[in-house]
Amino acid sequence: MAAENALAALGVEGASSAAHALSLPAEAYGNDPRLEAMWAMKAYNHAEVYFNLISSVDPKFLKLTKLDDQLYSSFRDAFKDLDIRALDPDQLKTDEAKERWRPFCNQFEGLVEDFNYGTLLRLDCEKDYTEDNTIFATRVQFFAVEIARNREGLNDVVFKSKSAKS
Repeated sequence: MAAENALAALGVEGASSAAHALSLPAEAYGNDPRLEAMWAMKAYNHAEVYFNLISSVDPKFLKLTKLDDQLYSSFRDAFKDLDIRALDPDQLKTDEAKERWRPFCNQFEGLVEDFNYGTLLRLDCEKDYTEDNTIFATRVQFFAVEIARNREGLNDVVFKSKSAKS
């Protein structure tokens, strides 16, 4: 994988420095392209691990956080009609959508580690992470949508298609 090669190329000291840099507050940086690349690698690695997980373990049995029940019920209370099978980017990114998501996300500050950390989210749950099928979301949005997809059986398609190939 490209991300693994990039981390290996950094060496022990470089990887340690990168880990330290990622732990500093965002205000400590401007628009440093090296930092953006590190964040992108970390987000990509998270997406890859998650997709491999739902490909190999029946998603309805997955527990993503200690607060899965609370995340799910709060998400469905706030977003009863949100079609999570195929998300429209406007449901996450417009000013109106951000105003709707903000109170939901903020209630998990201090409860979900890195709740507002940037994470990759699949738009169509039946497809893999691709450039056209991926959007940048906060970690708590990712958890809310993916916990709902797992509980509502929508990620079963990924699990069943990967199991059938084995």
